[in-house]
Amino acid sequence: MPESERNRGIASERAVVVRVVLGDSVLEDDPFDEIRGLAKTAGASVVGTLSQRRERPDVATYLGSGKVEELKRLARSEHADVVLFDCNLSPGQGRNLEKQLGLKVLDRTELILDIFASNAQTYEARLAVELAQMEYSLPRLKQMWSHLSRIKMGIGMRGPGEKQLETDRRLVERRIHELRLELRQVELRKERQVASRREQMTVSLVGYTNAGKSTLMNGLTGAGVLAEDKLFATLDTRTRRWQLPNWGPVLLSDTVGFIRDLPHGLIASFKATLEESRQADLLLHVADASNPNVARQIESVFGVLGELGIEAKQALLVLNKIDHLRAAPLVEGMLRKYPNAIPISARSGEGFDRLAHAASDALSRTFVDVEVETTAANGKLIAFLQGHSEVLSMRYLGDRVIVHCRIPERFLGRLSGDDTTLRRKSFRRGASPGAEPSPIEEPNAALPKSPYSAPSASSSNISSTGGGGSSLAEALPPSALPRGA
Repeated sequence: MPESERNRGIASERAVVVRVVLGDSVLEDDPFDEIRGLAKTAGASVVGTLSQRRERPDVATYLGSGKVEELKRLARSEHADVVLFDCNLSPGQGRNLEKQLGLKVLDRTELILDIFASNAQTYEARLAVELAQMEYSLPRLKQMWSHLSRIKMGIGMRGPGEKQLETDRRLVERRIHELRLELRQVELRKERQVASRREQMTVSLVGYTNAGKSTLMNGLTGAGVLAEDKLFATLDTRTRRWQLPNWGPVLLSDTVGFIRDLPHGLIASFKATLEESRQADLLLHVADASNPNVARQIESVFGVLGELGIEAKQALLVLNKIDHLRAAPLVEGMLRKYPNAIPISARSGEGFDRLAHAASDALSRTFVDVEVETTAANGKLIAFLQGHSEVLSMRYLGDRVIVHCRIPERFLGRLSGDDTTLRRKSFRRGASPGAEPSPIEEPNAALPKSPYSAPSASSSNISSTGGGGSSLAEALPPSALPRGA
């Protein structure tokens, strides 16, 4: 397939989508729902579908030879321009399929990259997409180019010369190196930018794509960000103030959505964009309660968070679009499965008050109850405590002052000094002021895959009270946690 034809994208093209179910994988009610949504977002019109169940992919064409012929007839009868596979193809499989079908063939990763390229607006997002595209195309250069004849050399250069493929590969590798350097600079700037906001508590929206995160952001903050019923409508992070009851303003960030089998290169490329989530004090995991595959989507998000090396932090599960669940038993069933979840409707505003109070309670767990004793002349420290903590009492003893306060744990390092004494009133996060320290349970070896699942005998450390936060470190498998977590 000529490169010029492949580079056109798939906007306004007629597409046949293919789904291969391997082994004993469970097939959804509509196995083409997600790939059809991706095709629609990319601008293609789905004119046909084809599925096959196999024990393992065919090495040459992923599909069996009979299915390839069936696919060829289907594409011809529907006048298709492109074939979209809901899986990742090797360079050889893609090349063989294009040769046998005589059509452009895109796998899942290439389709997602096409969507990202169309929606990238900022310099940072465009860099990330270009890097992911270059890394994807590098092993596929032989498939993409047909002019592989040796370059003719001039007088005095009688050798056969260098293959065009080698020249192209070197150019792509050079561009990848340049993009990584540029993105590293962007990441450093982003880290400094996010670090400069550490004076305020931060909350980040994460979740599967098209779960309603941007609509929720608009409903909570009036941000006016783009919110469309399509996959990956948001690629760039936006941060706005969110006023919480009995708390005050916090910073709420909307991030790029996740998806099943999100390309690893794309995750790495968007590390700067997801910096807000990595440093947030609280994650709001937004899930589409009306989607029949919501449980699988929740697990997919946890997989991506593990790959990002998200540090142990609190998370609230927010079940959005409950207004789409017309029957009350459906809502009750979801809440039985996820007792920690907060049901809302981002479009109507239902459940916003409960969400705000749950977020306030979860952020309170990051505070510690301390007594700070210092000199009465230490106005700088006293002003810091009044501005960054909840001052419960203040007593003066001669030239000394004792401030009893609740303060974010990350600020404790700023309270040290030669004339300052710090005493903790409570030894456990979330304990009431002055409470005796309670023993910390050993981590259970049989934790569930999600901290939002219904509690069982082996997961008693997971709160079953609605709105309670759960630590991601308690839920993700050890292999998914960053080193040292």
